[in-house]
Amino acid sequence: MLKHYLIVAGVVSALLCGTARAETVLVTGSNRGIGFEFVKQYAKRGWTVIATARKPEKAEALKALSAQHSNITIDKLDVTRDDEIAALVTKYKGQPIDILINNAGISGGGTKYQIPHNLKYDVLYEVIKVNAVGPLKMAEAFEENVLASRRKMVMSVSSGMGSLTRVEGAYLHFYRTSKAALNMLMRVYADGVRDKGITVGLLAPGATDTDFMANVPIPKGKPSERVAGMIAVIDSFKPEMSGSFLDWQGKTVPW
Repeated sequence: MLKHYLIVAGVVSALLCGTARAETVLVTGSNRGIGFEFVKQYAKRGWTVIATARKPEKAEALKALSAQHSNITIDKLDVTRDDEIAALVTKYKGQPIDILINNAGISGGGTKYQIPHNLKYDVLYEVIKVNAVGPLKMAEAFEENVLASRRKMVMSVSSGMGSLTRVEGAYLHFYRTSKAALNMLMRVYADGVRDKGITVGLLAPGATDTDFMANVPIPKGKPSERVAGMIAVIDSFKPEMSGSFLDWQGKTVPW
């Protein structure tokens, strides 16, 4: 009885003193746009943030943000490179990761090589590798880290353009295909890890005012607004919702 009391007292004391383990999030593609905003907002919440970028030495804004927050660690990662994924897994062996956010993605150069009769198929292969295959590799590689955490979540930033029921116009063939592929891969992955207690989700931020959409002439939301919305969705995401595809306001996106 005394031993039990001491254990409980120790846990309560740790919580009151702020020494309990901070929750951890790993964000891919953190050097700009939506990924950068995820890092910024989770860091402000006091989370331990693992921020990855293909070229961290050139990620000036991310380095400046890290200098302001001791809870941000920047790591080199190209999600298409097996050796870099393996190196990161080794570095964080035994580290619980509450939420893995697969955000890294590429557009394929806009519409230039993604319109009828001017399709550059090398671009297709690269977009699929980054936007669809990369997230699945990350989910599998860090599965033990996620399992060791309290939240046990894998969330991937998708797009409403990956919805088959929303196809309008013959453009962005590769980008749209990659997001549809991401949706299916994560839906199937969700079924495979459901019994382990891992919750998997897909998030659509909608048109957001980032470099990614700089030349797209449509109304766009602020990154801070869209990411805050997605974090709220993540916070409310329950295990029974695993495999769901939701927008930044928590509404179901049609497949």
